[in-house]
Amino acid sequence: MSAECITLAAAAPVVLEIASAIIDNQALLSEIDGATGDGDHGINMAKGFRLARDRLNARSFDLRAGLAEIGDTLLGDIGGSMGPLYGSFFTEMADKLADTDTLDSAHMAAMLAAGEDAIRDLGEAKPGDKTLIDVLTPARVAYDETAASGGDFVACLTAAKQAAAVGLEATRDMVARLGRAARLGERSRGSLDAGACSCNLIIQALAGGLIARLTA
Repeated sequence: MSAECITLAAAAPVVLEIASAIIDNQALLSEIDGATGDGDHGINMAKGFRLARDRLNARSFDLRAGLAEIGDTLLGDIGGSMGPLYGSFFTEMADKLADTDTLDSAHMAAMLAAGEDAIRDLGEAKPGDKTLIDVLTPARVAYDETAASGGDFVACLTAAKQAAAVGLEATRDMVARLGRAARLGERSRGSLDAGACSCNLIIQALAGGLIARLTA
């Protein structure tokens, strides 16, 4: 039987797992970005997450503080469009944990919604634009729908993981409408979106790490 909540302290290692997922896939992210962009998505993302990981390894932290550190680092140390987008995403998620010492399904739902809203407000992307929203929105919707149908915390996280992966693959057949890739028009079809790929890595690590601890 799985637990329905986890302390923020016990969930802290998930933050480092998120960072490692990005760092370990730096080359993949840059390769995907190179098909439609300037090929530096992996480099920039790995730089930010490596800085955050190093800062966290130098002190004790819980899930909220860890997410906040990633957010602060990406906002302060990474240029381009992804720093502000992902920085705001992690900052808003962390803020939803300010009033609790534990993470449950309801808090996770609020975190995903807040993170998605932050990215939509900054980037103005919509589903179908071939961006990270095409991973994040399906993941959040699947989470909410599973919760509404009575699914437990692990079921909701599992649904989010699955929807994120499907959303990533769906970007392959989309035409980019935002960012550098948009200038390619129809030629952007046939490649995955790099931002969607990094978002999928984050969702997989976040949800997968929590599932592992909730079911241990």
